[in-house]
Amino acid sequence: MSPQRPETAQPSQRLPVFRADMLRVTNGANLGDGLSYAQEMVPDDTYALATGAEPQSLSLGVDGEGQFHIAHDSTLGAQNARIFLDCVATFMPPSGGTIEVLVLVEVDDDGNISEIYGAPLAPLGLKTDYVLVGIDTENAVARLAQLACVSFTRGTRITTATGEQKPIETLQVGDRILTRDDGPQEIRWIGHTVQRAVGEFAPILITAGTLNNTDDLRVSPDHRLFIYQRHDHIGAGRSELMVKARHIVNGNSVRVQEGGFVDYFQLMFDSHQIIFAEGISAETSQIDTRTQAMLPGDMQSKLPGNQSRRHLEYEVHKSLLDRPDAAELLKRASSK
Repeated sequence: MSPQRPETAQPSQRLPVFRADMLRVTNGANLGDGLSYAQEMVPDDTYALATGAEPQSLSLGVDGEGQFHIAHDSTLGAQNARIFLDCVATFMPPSGGTIEVLVLVEVDDDGNISEIYGAPLAPLGLKTDYVLVGIDTENAVARLAQLACVSFTRGTRITTATGEQKPIETLQVGDRILTRDDGPQEIRWIGHTVQRAVGEFAPILITAGTLNNTDDLRVSPDHRLFIYQRHDHIGAGRSELMVKARHIVNGNSVRVQEGGFVDYFQLMFDSHQIIFAEGISAETSQIDTRTQAMLPGDMQSKLPGNQSRRHLEYEVHKSLLDRPDAAELLKRASSK
């Protein structure tokens, strides 16, 4: 049994992954082998998914020493086992373009490899050949940071300290934003990335009124919304909830919005905050082992290293939201 690792107040990071033996070389030097770590992969090898392969959920946690491990809510791997981010492998399908796959290595207590996973950053299709065209061992942590850093999309209106709602792209470092817990707070850093809106980078659209939001709200999949329940309709046992956007997708009022490119913006304060976006409560980015790579080098020393708040205690497990009317129930629960 793996030793217990101290958790920090950070949410786990879900990644849809394929086990290594589900993505095998069909032509090339490593013919018949599954996905492996950087030193064993050979450029120009052709890979394909095994028949019937479906992505599974791997959840990453961060321990008190800043090391990655398999989180308690993961459906794959040995709980608390160490995980290393090995590389980003770039594949090219026959249609052109490229797809990146984050390669993660699980090790046992003796440091031996027990499993290798591939987390595609865009969907992989069955009966499709993928040629390995790049192996990047430098930026795996940065790519994970882009997934882990919760983001709002261009046009999202953020409530300032004066009560005015401003599009997020017009905000500047030093602007004072209204927070739920600490009143007006100054923005310390604003991040901006442009991503293809596919797979794990496709935003979640929460249509106007779904959670009492005044207009459509688009956020990254693991962005957590704060809900104050007046009536506990989902059985959480408490009034204050943090709900990941991906967990309330119903294909209608809350849906994945794929296609084209998306402008993502990240806001950081001196501590993890709940702010108001399109009139409803949502979290800001938090500095931790996963997100730190997003920050410029000079900012990493300026912002506090531990931004932990009690917000993780409010997070609702996916099982309580695994129902088509979850968003409707949350809206009713938070209404007067």
